[in-house]
Amino acid sequence: MDNKPDNRPLLAAFVGPTASGKSTLAMEVAEALNGTVVCMDAMQVYRGMDIGTAKPSREDQARVPHRMLDVAAPDEPYSVAAYVKDARGSIGEVLSQGRLPLLTGGTGLYLRALRQPLTFGHTPGDEAIRAHWQRLAEAEGAQAVHGKLLEADPVSARRLHPNDLRRVIRALEVFELTGRPFSAQEMPGEDESPYRFALFGVSWEREILYARIDQRVDRMLEAGLAEEVRMLLASGVSPDSQAMQGLGYKELVPFIRSGAGFKEAMETIKRRTRNYAKRQMTWFNREPDIHWFTGGEDATGLANQAISIIKEIQ
Repeated sequence: MDNKPDNRPLLAAFVGPTASGKSTLAMEVAEALNGTVVCMDAMQVYRGMDIGTAKPSREDQARVPHRMLDVAAPDEPYSVAAYVKDARGSIGEVLSQGRLPLLTGGTGLYLRALRQPLTFGHTPGDEAIRAHWQRLAEAEGAQAVHGKLLEADPVSARRLHPNDLRRVIRALEVFELTGRPFSAQEMPGEDESPYRFALFGVSWEREILYARIDQRVDRMLEAGLAEEVRMLLASGVSPDSQAMQGLGYKELVPFIRSGAGFKEAMETIKRRTRNYAKRQMTWFNREPDIHWFTGGEDATGLANQAISIIKEIQ
């Protein structure tokens, strides 16, 4: 049995559905442990998208350093691979400063990509095969590619989310190149990551969480979300861009253009955000080793629990 100590740097991660309070929890822990928040949100990476993404306020950023905010223009695509590259650079800088990186956000795919290498396995890649499946994804959607994997390698397909397109394509690539399903080979694990992880999640009773989401959407609209969308469109950002597909943005485009349907847009944002939160919980419930906290409990008490766990494994 290998008892060699694991000297990889430790990252703390705070996850959960939107409006769960994970950012507040992470802030308290960061202040206590000389930490830097490394944002793990697929929308907060975009510049000029502040209100609809619930981006940390200037006051919060003054209290605790934040990284991985505003790293991409709203009119450019930003991939999971780009996030991993940029986040690893930020994490390296935080560690070099002697600070603790605290990943914070609800984009589960980003967490999984950091925990497991994107190019897993030892089979060489084949650009032609990858391009074939990428074209299918662009033409018919990620679900169609996942369906092909389900036919070829159902075990791997059940392990991989349809939106985890890069790994779905990699599994199909390995199957085509070796004739063996990827599930018959060694699956990537956290031991292949350059980091160790202390994972924390915040969960709520569904009805309470949904009420918090509705209240958050109301606050965003009062804070000027419609004007933010208007300014993005006026600056030349296409409503078809990746950034503008974010919740709260795409629903308001018809209102901005016609001046009608605001109430309907508001209700659509709330409904879709509630559905998104449900999908987030499904995703994170599949992630191993998350220490779950119950939302609504004393925030300082929860932070102290997280601090004790982190100190124990540092």
